[in-house]
Amino acid sequence: MAEPGSNLARSRVHRALSRPNLLMGADRELVLLTGLTAVILIFVVLTWYAALFGVAIWLIAVAALRMMAKADPLMRRVYLRHVSYRSLYRPTSTPWRKF
Repeated sequence: MAEPGSNLARSRVHRALSRPNLLMGADRELVLLTGLTAVILIFVVLTWYAALFGVAIWLIAVAALRMMAKADPLMRRVYLRHVSYRSLYRPTSTPWRKF
């Protein structure tokens, strides 16, 4: 925060631009993906059991995704970055390194 007499510029950071993009309290992409798989299950099998099972699976998945987003709204991105890291990085480079 700039104090009254300083020459620092003030900039507002709006909440809508800095908060994570959630749908139903969970990560948007994962909720849409689980909904799509539930709908595919329902319309491919076309039985009442499949419809009940698809809705149950979707509700359980959304509940789990909401708990995940409550712990960390960016957990999916953090996990994907974690998976991309190697388990060991050599302290020296070689001429045959991969770019």
